Amino acid sequence: MRLTFLGKATQGGGSPTLWATDRDTYVVQGGKLPDQPYSVEIPHRLLKHLEHGTYMGARLADTGRGSFTLSGRPVADAAALDHMDIPGHETCVEVPKENEVWFGGASTG
Repeated sequence: MRLTFLGKATQGGGSPTLWATDRDTYVVQGGKLPDQPYSVEIPHRLLKHLEHGTYMGARLADTGRGSFTLSGRPVADAAALDHMDIPGHETCVEVPKENEVWFGGASTG
């Protein structure tokens, strides 16, 4: 899996990061959630780094404190993991990258 860095939202010792892959997915690095190994918590502002005309194909749950939680597939690709700098209190998941479609069928991309 090849990663393309899209952006970071550094905060409080964490480094939530967004990557695009060569598989038309996003890799989302964020805070670990207790007893939820396939989920991360990210700040709302990380979403500004999504590629234009796309969105994460994962349900975002608003925590009410400026962040979302989301679930995806755990990243197991050793080369991709070596490429990222993931502190012990964070993890990453892979989620689908979807194209936005507005009502009426017009695409934004």
